Amino acid sequence: MPDTPSTDLSPREVLEAYHRAIVAADADAVAELYAVDAVHEFPFLFPGVTDYHGREEVRAGYRAAWEQSPARTEKVVEVAVHEGKDRELVIAERFFEGTISTTGESFLVPSILVLRVRDGRIVHARDYMDGLGTAKAMGALEYVVSALGANA
Repeated sequence: MPDTPSTDLSPREVLEAYHRAIVAADADAVAELYAVDAVHEFPFLFPGVTDYHGREEVRAGYRAAWEQSPARTEKVVEVAVHEGKDRELVIAERFFEGTISTTGESFLVPSILVLRVRDGRIVHARDYMDGLGTAKAMGALEYVVSALGANA
């Protein structure tokens, strides 16, 4: 996507492009969907996860996660997509399906994503993902459990 915002993409189209970029594990394609000063929040934070502030943190965060993780998302299954009176908002109930490359084990991780899209770019995202399921798929469950125990 070019640096200038595009009013051609609806919030639903941005969501679809986001899902394609996730399956392709393309951090650049994900980042280009965001406004320069966008915020991507993970309200259910757990050890090792931080919010992203700005397009470049989105790019770096996704790139690092994909480089470090044996989990490969092969499909995003949309359970439901909600669009309401607020035309900037789209909410997706979805599952990430994939395979852990080191074991061949499959995974299915539920998530709800709330996107606010303005002028064809994500300006705010709230990503309510299954943190423990994600940590397990990424091979980081022992780290998370250990870190949670240390904070108890």
